[in-house]
Amino acid sequence: MTRSIVTPIALVVLAIVAITSTACATRTISQVLADPGRYRNKEVRLSGAVVDSYSLVGNGAYQLDDNTGKLWIVSKTGVPSKGARVKVTGTVREGFNLGALGDRLKLPAGVIMLESSHKAN
Repeated sequence: MTRSIVTPIALVVLAIVAITSTACATRTISQVLADPGRYRNKEVRLSGAVVDSYSLVGNGAYQLDDNTGKLWIVSKTGVPSKGARVKVTGTVREGFNLGALGDRLKLPAGVIMLESSHKAN
């Protein structure tokens, strides 16, 4: 009797873990740039090397390169230094207006990621 209860519970837990890990899986920059609408306003995880970095009063932006492409990441909590390897989580945006910060940084228009967190590798 105990075995008949444990098996369905184990299957449900396994399914939840599989779904969660798929939703948070690391993507490549080329995947995001190839179909930005698919990732728009969704949480995405990327990893790569910081190839350019600008900071202004705790805000800033950095360009991430994962060997499949490059993407600008906008942060409100500080930016990693050039050359750092990071894992970043955030939401993908298209045509994002950075206001005065964008004028200072001269970021190209198009697809960016708004960072929710980053961690050095």
